[in-house]
Amino acid sequence: MQRVYNFSAGPAMLPEEVLKQAAEEMLDWRGTGMSVAEMSHRGKEYMSIAAEAEADLRELMAIPANYKVLFLQGGASSQFAMVPMNLFRGHKKADYLLTGSWGKKAISEAKRYGTVNVACDASAGSGKFTFAPKQGDLSLSADADYVHYTPNETIEGVSFPYIPEVGDKPLVADFSSAILSGSLDVSRYGVIYAGAQKNIGPAGLTICIVRDDLLGQTIAGTPTMFDYKTHADNESMYNTPATYAWYLAGLVFKWLKERGGIAAQAAVNTRKAEKLYAAIDSNDFYGNPVEVSSRSIMNVPFTLADAALDAAFLSEAKAAGLVTLKGHRSVGGMRASIYNAMPEAGVDALVAFMANFAKRHG
Repeated sequence: MQRVYNFSAGPAMLPEEVLKQAAEEMLDWRGTGMSVAEMSHRGKEYMSIAAEAEADLRELMAIPANYKVLFLQGGASSQFAMVPMNLFRGHKKADYLLTGSWGKKAISEAKRYGTVNVACDASAGSGKFTFAPKQGDLSLSADADYVHYTPNETIEGVSFPYIPEVGDKPLVADFSSAILSGSLDVSRYGVIYAGAQKNIGPAGLTICIVRDDLLGQTIAGTPTMFDYKTHADNESMYNTPATYAWYLAGLVFKWLKERGGIAAQAAVNTRKAEKLYAAIDSNDFYGNPVEVSSRSIMNVPFTLADAALDAAFLSEAKAAGLVTLKGHRSVGGMRASIYNAMPEAGVDALVAFMANFAKRHG
């Protein structure tokens, strides 16, 4: 069977080497006579898998010792509630930077627990998200308990080219579609969270990196399972975690380390994105609505000059082994998600197809 190049925004491609290793270990993990999917999360075999995965992630991201790494469930969408429940500890007020659909959902959820100041709305005026605001355009509050933003908006393909300066306020970031794609100074953040199904592993796992001083001061009525301290105190095993997804994430971390770590992967990611944007910008047949300085290297939306050709583009692309290129329903057009596991050859194949399609239909 010929594997396709899957440009899905998530669940997304996993490294082929990881899938092969998981297949080899499916029935018998290292002579235990059982699959990782069958192991007790409290058994010594699985505890070793979990500990090694955390250690590798800490090494890859250079996570300081005063941060807890939590392996949770519920996706980034649960973090939209967990963040205010754990960080609304003073004025019950937070600043949110709005640059796309996921930021909008985070704001909606946070408003259930306190006051939200939208410190910037990148859609104001146009109704569309096509850029990340400059630092000087952020209207931050003096009394906010924290500041939240989405460094990379998966749907619109808008990315921040900088880390916002927020003074002494904890900075919270939804890195779901950008984590592990480039170097990151974790110490600049209070909380980093990310759904796994884009750059980490399969769906069902959420990584949450929390600074120690932000633990243990939840708002009244916070469920036990929504308290970061619950999971920190129990090494993410207060309840049964997403064990197999955690194991696969660990294999991905090993894969990244073997390839030279995040810096080496970032260079590959930059090349892939440059090739794809060059193909889009090279003629009038394709277009990208995002300002150049705010373009994502992970999620690349693009349109055809003649939208009537969209269906033909998708059909012919699929026949060529290039799948899941349809844009999000709220944006339309096409979207190529080119996460870490997308090989450069996949982007090369897409670029070649785009040139050929434009030649035949332009």
